[in-house]
Amino acid sequence: MALTKQKLQKQFSLRNILLPILLGLGVISYMLYKNYEPEQLQTLVQANPFWIGMALLVLFIRDFGYMYRIRHITDKVLTWKQSFNVIMLWEFASCALPSVVGGSTIAAYILNKEKIPLGRSIAQVMLTALLDNLYFVLAVPLVLLFTKGQLFPEMIGLNETLRQSIGIAFFISYLMIAVYAFSMFYALFINPKAVKNLLIRAGQLKPLRRWKEPLFRHANDLLIASKHMRTKKVSYWLHASLSTFFVWTARYIIIGCLIAAFTELSTYDHLIIFARNLIYKIVLFVSVTPGGAGFAEISFPAFFGAFVGSFTTIVVLLYRLLTYYLYLLAGAFIFPRWATKVFTTTEAQEEEKYDAINSVKSQPTPHSIAV
Repeated sequence: MALTKQKLQKQFSLRNILLPILLGLGVISYMLYKNYEPEQLQTLVQANPFWIGMALLVLFIRDFGYMYRIRHITDKVLTWKQSFNVIMLWEFASCALPSVVGGSTIAAYILNKEKIPLGRSIAQVMLTALLDNLYFVLAVPLVLLFTKGQLFPEMIGLNETLRQSIGIAFFISYLMIAVYAFSMFYALFINPKAVKNLLIRAGQLKPLRRWKEPLFRHANDLLIASKHMRTKKVSYWLHASLSTFFVWTARYIIIGCLIAAFTELSTYDHLIIFARNLIYKIVLFVSVTPGGAGFAEISFPAFFGAFVGSFTTIVVLLYRLLTYYLYLLAGAFIFPRWATKVFTTTEAQEEEKYDAINSVKSQPTPHSIAV
């Protein structure tokens, strides 16, 4: 089925935007009701302005880094304004869609509507997925090293059995992401034809025949992406990698900045919070609610409550306002204007294009969680 302006408007309707907002704020309201203390309001007013400013600066660095990266990856075909619109819509999709789906499902389509050829837009989305996954795969061993293996410190509200279950689930997820990332690297840069043949043969197996066509499309997408990426110089990969490092580091340290606004943190505390954030994002990845709404608020105290105690609800409210509700509102403002501008092709043309990019739905990446 073609992805049309009307269908996008239905998917990102006011109802679908208000639902996660009401769900998330409903959970926070209940948390405030259960844990409210009069001194919390005074503490909020007395928050350290330096760390609040740092949180806002980190948020700006994250978004600017995303804009720089997408503009660089598209060989500066996008203007800065177009890059801003693409990133805001990408984040908007991540907030409005369930975490297990994420904004990457329509990212190639957004780029294509910005006049980037379809094959190239698919390659560029695959590249961002690869870089995002590689960051995660490389960050976990470094965090283990610097936290002396304490990736799973004691978490408030979790018994030992549940804590071990989260640990097992995290390392299984890490292994799957690592296998996927290195498989993608092999497919894109070492032997794309062999991987294409493997996917085509897999689609011929009886248990996988129902996915024969998506596997075939994905195999062709790999060849298109590989051909596009092999032409790039070292400087291209250096800029793409460095911008990925900055945006993902910014995503993971913003919680530490907000917590530091209410309590004293050491450098090691910041590192532990960064480590917990890696686990937090993977746990949220299984949420079926849009952008992890509700589940993100409920889970937050278990991971970070030990640092702020009774003020956890205030911190999670600020965190979600800056990293979730802000993008829902921005997307709701930008999307109608963007849709009016870019939807100029016929329904028949869109049918063929959307069928070709459906295969990017299978790109697993922790960056699909906009929290």
